[in-house]
Amino acid sequence: MANRQGAGMPRNTALLIASLLAYAGAVPTTVAQTEITGGIDTRFTDNARKASGGETSDVETRTYIRADYQSDPGLCNADLSGTLGYSHWLDSTFDNETYADIDFNGNCELANQFYWDLSNNLRDVNQDSRQSDTPENRTRKNVFSTGPRYLWRLNDLNWINLSARYENTEFSEPEETDSERYVGTVAWDHLFSQTLTGGLSASYSRTEFDTGAEVDVQTARVTLSKTWATTQLSGAIGVSEIETRFGTTSQSSDGLVGEIDLTRNVTPSLDWYLRGSRELTDRTSNLDIRFGEFEFNLQDSISVETTTVATGINQRFSDRSSLNLDVYANQADYLESVEREEKAGLNVRYSRGLSERTTGYLATGLDYVRYESDATDDQQMGLELGAEYQASRDLSLLGRVGHQRKTSDVASREYDENWILVGLEYRIR
Repeated sequence: MANRQGAGMPRNTALLIASLLAYAGAVPTTVAQTEITGGIDTRFTDNARKASGGETSDVETRTYIRADYQSDPGLCNADLSGTLGYSHWLDSTFDNETYADIDFNGNCELANQFYWDLSNNLRDVNQDSRQSDTPENRTRKNVFSTGPRYLWRLNDLNWINLSARYENTEFSEPEETDSERYVGTVAWDHLFSQTLTGGLSASYSRTEFDTGAEVDVQTARVTLSKTWATTQLSGAIGVSEIETRFGTTSQSSDGLVGEIDLTRNVTPSLDWYLRGSRELTDRTSNLDIRFGEFEFNLQDSISVETTTVATGINQRFSDRSSLNLDVYANQADYLESVEREEKAGLNVRYSRGLSERTTGYLATGLDYVRYESDATDDQQMGLELGAEYQASRDLSLLGRVGHQRKTSDVASREYDENWILVGLEYRIR
């Protein structure tokens, strides 16, 4: 694993974040939605390294600031949401370092129907999906994307969308592969009715890696969008071809691709969703950001055939309690190797008001992962109980306890961990 001594943000990431914050702050806050929260929490764990033996206990203290910003609709729009913090380990089990989880999306209409888009996503991700989620196994992934988009209206029923995008992906660990991506898309849409839109799209992307490898992807799809009184559906289906080149060698693959996003308000208090995607892509893409339950193995080959699907409900009850249930499954087939990873999981969270100022919750999660190359299985279970006390309008006190267990066909990947956390948050504005 990487030595994380002095590990910071990827190259240029700090400058990007500062620029994005400046962009978001360019719109007067009197006409925007802004919320800033500062917090500090302390977490004791009896197995900080999540090791199968020789467990080491430690105390981690995190100081952080969380911001949410959304400008009012206008010629320029900005949406920023994220957390930036600093982690300190009392007994130095891991190096002290910053951590971040930040999303920014913005666009400006430079001329009639001509837009410029900009986005940035920053995450801490695992390097090796077989290993436990600890600071030693993490790297910081930053995906920056920008480019023009033109909406050409042919008539009231037909329009063409032309877009070009430059995308840069960087990792904080030097052994991970960075990339630059160039994407061009042409799409035609037809309005069949006020609630039904369909069309065709074609895209081409070239990804250049700092190792000298190149990946080209060509995709053609049929698209659909439909709205009912309580249901929204959007999706696409098509074909894609991917070609990977490195030096004098090349490899290509093709297949069926598509996506679906379905949401339904079953009752005024019950929402249901279904979303999924099948893509031919590479491990530096933002698929793991768009589908948080999906995880790339950064130790495996570049090109990946991915399939992911998730469904769940959000039920709100009359006593101020709520139930969230999410079920998901995904598969990653690494095209230049024999590895295939299959994952399925379940997350359940129930929360309710315990008093006028106190809210409690109980959450559990189950994960099953299979690795095709050596036919090994991992199972992971987590249980968490927490409460939040609203001491004042702006100050909240937090308390949580939890247990995690991982069993595996490989004994060295197993562990048990118990932890407890206390903290406070203060809403600055």
